[in-house]
Amino acid sequence: MRKIAVAMAKGGVGKTTTAVSLAHGLARQGRNVLLVDGDTQGQAARFLGVKPTFGLYEFVTGNDSQSRPVTRKETLYPCRNHMWLLSGGIKLVELKNWLGEQPRDTRHCVLADALVPKGGALDYLIFDCAPGWDLLSVNILMAVEEVICPVALQGPALEGLKTFFGYLMSAQRLNRDLQLKYIVPTMHDQRTKHSFEILHQLSRLFRRQICDPIRYNVRLSEAPVRGKTIFEYRPSAGSAQDYLKLIRRVSEDGQKQE
Repeated sequence: MRKIAVAMAKGGVGKTTTAVSLAHGLARQGRNVLLVDGDTQGQAARFLGVKPTFGLYEFVTGNDSQSRPVTRKETLYPCRNHMWLLSGGIKLVELKNWLGEQPRDTRHCVLADALVPKGGALDYLIFDCAPGWDLLSVNILMAVEEVICPVALQGPALEGLKTFFGYLMSAQRLNRDLQLKYIVPTMHDQRTKHSFEILHQLSRLFRRQICDPIRYNVRLSEAPVRGKTIFEYRPSAGSAQDYLKLIRRVSEDGQKQE
């Protein structure tokens, strides 16, 4: 099973879009995928048009907010063929508090210990991470081996990347298997020189990790409003084709590992 975090220090760079598109694209190939929403905004469920009763909070703690027991099976929401969701949302604030109450030497690896599927039931475990750095973020980076970092090709893009590198290096001291595997340029506006300039900088700095850019497209903004992925809403859109390239690259890397 491959364990991947879609993470970046800056918000508004397309993390959820990338996580949802990647998860659904791999599921469409027949791979069994669990998407875990690690953000208090709970956007992944909205992007997929679903409203799970339970999610990551209940999965980890074993109880709902009224301390009633919840089984892990109840928390795994089947949102598409071959795809399940562990939803996030405001209850993750309580989860962060709960994690802070755990023993100091084990609180950072609670997720890693909990998310161990039986008998190869999953092919991919994908996390949609919140911006920022807290105990839940640390737990996610302890539970994965690969990081996909979306970088918006607009504004001071490299500043957010620099901040994230600080987080990543801290996590790598505890998780030596953790690698920055992919840099995904997002919101590529082919009409602006600035977008190409940032893409050139990223390509020069990250020759091995850089992926083909995801073109800016209004369809990517419209799809979540309708509770659909880009492949369901407008598969012919340029951004859908761009995400297919990313999915192909991730999938082929997995085949090489096998």
